[in-house]
Amino acid sequence: MTRFGIVTPPQNVDYADLVRVWQEADGVEEISDAWLFDHLMPIGGDPDGPIFEGWTLLSAMAAQTERLRLGLLVTSNRIRPPAILAKIATTVDVVSGGRLIFGIGAGSRPSVPMARREYDAHGLPYLDATGAVAGLEESLTVIRKLWTESEPFDFHGDHVDVTGAFGNPKPVQRPGPPIMIGGRSKAVLRLVAQHADMWNIPGGDIDDVTERSALLDGYCAGIGRDPASISRSIHLGVSYDDPGATREAVAEAVAAGFDHVTLGLPAPYPDGVARWVADEIVR
Repeated sequence: MTRFGIVTPPQNVDYADLVRVWQEADGVEEISDAWLFDHLMPIGGDPDGPIFEGWTLLSAMAAQTERLRLGLLVTSNRIRPPAILAKIATTVDVVSGGRLIFGIGAGSRPSVPMARREYDAHGLPYLDATGAVAGLEESLTVIRKLWTESEPFDFHGDHVDVTGAFGNPKPVQRPGPPIMIGGRSKAVLRLVAQHADMWNIPGGDIDDVTERSALLDGYCAGIGRDPASISRSIHLGVSYDDPGATREAVAEAVAAGFDHVTLGLPAPYPDGVARWVADEIVR
């Protein structure tokens, strides 16, 4: 059965509108989950417009919804130290009563200047692609240990170095929230095979995403993991003016084996947009 989520990028939009859409979706059973993204400056629309920090906003949304699973599509591992991120995620899982899906990725590519500028603007280091993936692998190891270890531990890696690390409280979900890794590179797909419960890729070229899914199958086989144990998730944009095109893209993705679809909603959001998504896209 295919599950559907909505994505509301928190840029160039009012907080009240985001709350309205999420609370609407909370009452629409065809929508199983809702997502924000993780950018510190807008990557669409007015580049100097308002944008909210993703994890802080996610905690607020968790407190104002009851049913939806929720997360960031996806967290940039470049922005926060992993031990801090593990604590933030645990807090959101507790606030939500165990509804968090932990979305994470290596971070934006250097070839995307609208995303790159936020790192320089906030004094954040920007590793190259190889370093970013290696850092993500170490972060995933430390985050999982913080969610599960009953005693303090040390971890001394090339990118992550912690001494006496310990997470308390633990997440509501055990052994922790499901991990969704977003990305399409071969190096990231190898991490998906090792660490993820879900994999998300931006849609567009269905042949490309199908090829990437087959690569993931191969990486799973190489480590003795059942590829079917990883949910395949695809992100597709929604057109309010041409829902038929969105339906066609969804049908292609489902036929290609994707069992989870995240639907990107452009702002401004029409009244009743969650019900519209259920009626015009999902059904």
